[in-house]
Order: sequence, then C-alpha cells, then structure tokens
Amino acid sequence: MFKYLIRPFKRYPWFRRLNARVTYQLLAKKIPAADWQFMNYGYIPTDAEKNFEPPVGPNIQRYPLQMYHYLGSKKPLADKVVLEVGSGRGGGANHLASYFKPKSYVGMDLAQHAVTLANSIHSQPNLKFIQGSAEDIPMDANSVDVVVNVESSHAYGSVDKFLSEVKRVLKPGGYLLLVDFRNEKANMDIFMSQIRNSGLTMLEQEDITENVVRSIEAEDESKQERIRKLIPEKWQKLFGEFAGVVGSRFYETLKNKTRYYYRIVLQKP
Repeated sequence: MFKYLIRPFKRYPWFRRLNARVTYQLLAKKIPAADWQFMNYGYIPTDAEKNFEPPVGPNIQRYPLQMYHYLGSKKPLADKVVLEVGSGRGGGANHLASYFKPKSYVGMDLAQHAVTLANSIHSQPNLKFIQGSAEDIPMDANSVDVVVNVESSHAYGSVDKFLSEVKRVLKPGGYLLLVDFRNEKANMDIFMSQIRNSGLTMLEQEDITENVVRSIEAEDESKQERIRKLIPEKWQKLFGEFAGVVGSRFYETLKNKTRYYYRIVLQKP
C-alpha cells in the first residue's frame, strides 16, 4: 500500500532527494553491521574479463565487491585522485583504494550516518569519507582524475546537475565510471539523452543486466541469511524487496527485461 501512495511523488526532484537521504540515513543507523558493507546488486563478469578472485570469508559479499572491481578496472586508478559519489557503507571504496592504489580516494555520501559508519569501519591512509550532495559536490573544479558512481544516480533529484558537477570537478581528460539501472526503456533513453547533453564523451556503454541477474541468483542464499540475521522479522519481507532477492519485483523486472542495468565510461574532453 505504502509504495503505491508514494509513487506519484517520485516524479518530483525534491521527493527523490528526501527519499534517498531518509532511506540511507535509516539503514546506516539501524543496521550498522560491519559485515554488510555493500548495497549494490552485484556482478558476475563475462568470460572475456580478466579473472579476479575476491577475498574469501563468511562476511565477504563477493558479487557486490566484483561490481566495484570490474568497474574500477575500466581505467587506471593508480596514483590518481578518485572521488566516489554515493559511497554508502564504503565497502567498494575500501576495495578500490586498497587494490588499485590511487593517490587519494574520497567517498562522498548524502547520508551523514553512512559517512560516519564508513569512517568507523574502513581505515586506509589514502581513503576518507565525507558528507555531500551529488548535485553540489564540495570539491574544487578540475581537481579529480576519476569519479566513481555505483547504483546511485537513479535516486538523484537532477541527473543533469549531477553530470554538470562531475564535469566541473573532473580534470580535462578525466573519467566518470558509472553503473546504474532504469526501469523501462523510455527511462533509460532519457538517461542516455542526459549523458549526451552533459558535455562528457561516451567511451563505453554496456548492457550488464544479465550479469546482475546472475549475481542476484548466485548471492541469494547468503543475502537471505544476512537479512534473517540483521533485520527484525516484521521488516524482512520489505527489506528483501529493497535488497532485490530472488522473487522480488526488482529481480523479476531485471529478469523479464523491463528494467535495464548499464555500465558506462565517460570522459571529460
């Protein structure tokens, strides 16, 4: 019932901003678990991609970590200044900062509770987390080599403002590495139009919907167990929908190809 009541408001930028802030503030505050460091839906690579073996352990979220790893592999990060917009709990930032050795990695998130949580569980000399808006990035113009954006832009009040801010903070020749989804082809077409109008150059555009579906299926057992462990029983079904478990609406729309998931590489001229 609740999701039907709020659906008409989702067209308004102010509501999308408010919804994102409240949702992720609440998740970071109520579920401050060090073993749930990723919120993306995960990725299984193609046979053509270079093999990578993630760390092994009961708390490792293999497939969401792979989403970051293979996105970060798209362009050199070593000795670069990297900004992640929408860093959440910081698991992806921690991996990229550790594995690819950038000069500095700043993870920025709208939700202060998420920033506080990420700073408390991740500690590396080249990594820090700050609070900030994707539509008003608190960094100087021409100061960043690479911007990373994972499963975040769909929640922004204005994607155009986000892309404009990315272009502003990137150095000439810098890159935006982005993965995200849109429901229905018309919405993905709008997103692609926004990218074309951004002044950034499209270098790569990949439909990775099937890779994400396979990831959801592969991770489902461990994700369901994590939900049972960390989420109060009365909220488990609702959270399962949010987390995209097998059988959820998110999973079904990806599987039946009415929702699209893309990986994109853009460059500032």
